[in-house]
Amino acid sequence: MKKFKRLALIAVIALIWGSIGVANASGKVIKLTYANFFPSSHIQSKLAESWIKEIESETNGRVEITYYPGGSLLKGPNIFDGVLNGIADIGMSCFAYTSGRFPIMGAVDLPLGYPNAITATKVINEYYRIFKPKELSGVKVLYLHAHGPGLLHSKKKITKLEDLKGLKIRTTGLSAKVAKALGAIPIAMSQGMAYEALQRGVVEATFAPMEVLKGWRQAEVVKYTVMCTDIGYTTGMYVIMNKRKWETLPADVKKIFEKVSQEWIEKHGKAWDESDREGKAYAESLGNKFIYLSKEESARWVRKVKPIIEEYASELQKKGLPGEKCVRVLERLIKKGSAQK
Repeated sequence: MKKFKRLALIAVIALIWGSIGVANASGKVIKLTYANFFPSSHIQSKLAESWIKEIESETNGRVEITYYPGGSLLKGPNIFDGVLNGIADIGMSCFAYTSGRFPIMGAVDLPLGYPNAITATKVINEYYRIFKPKELSGVKVLYLHAHGPGLLHSKKKITKLEDLKGLKIRTTGLSAKVAKALGAIPIAMSQGMAYEALQRGVVEATFAPMEVLKGWRQAEVVKYTVMCTDIGYTTGMYVIMNKRKWETLPADVKKIFEKVSQEWIEKHGKAWDESDREGKAYAESLGNKFIYLSKEESARWVRKVKPIIEEYASELQKKGLPGEKCVRVLERLIKKGSAQK
């Protein structure tokens, strides 16, 4: 009898271990790589790491993801193609780093007056769900996020449009057109190059959210921030996965990826807003000044950038894309988000 019980116990233990083996994809761990241009110390990089840990935890170790922050595997402009071609399985970067490649998603970056990052992040995800553009059909979109209003940070005091004439401003994507419309000279470069460029005088200002003042330490190399929120733009960012790799995942693992990704949308939006607050506080601690435009002066800036929005919509229409609808949808979503502040 005792022997029978002992054999039964052994059978139960074997069954348990066998089920664990099945749960772990028949003994095979799904190993993935994740490329990000944000440095490891940046909150957006830390959020990517926490997303990875959550995926690994939710899948009970069936998925292991090796993380490459700070452009160590792929630089920001190369991440989309790197994921598309399987150099990395997952990647985070900006649509603006490959300007013109994403005409529908690029409209998100227009200077439409985003009030904050949580609104911008919710807007970009809802906008994507509405349009599902073909330009992203080659990858699996896990989720999107976007920073708070892009503002002008300068080594020179700016109080009116005339002060911008000939000013060299670091830009990416559509912010280059904003700089030009305001009378400045846009200089295209990634965020990682901005600090040294400002320090050396290669550029005299930069268009970016306030988070760069601390997150990228740029408060150390500028003296002023112009609170031009009425033309506040954002930069849309993606977290994508190689489509072929995605299709090989078991159905239950896919559900976990989608569930966790949905949860991380709001985390990124809130983190961007907190980073803006920290950036402002850090700049103030260094004695930097914040310039608030008068209502009349702000209206002048809005009039200057309005043709950019109209031209963008028109160019999409010429390509057979719904440019006017894109702008209308974005304006509606921003208005809705602003009302919910």
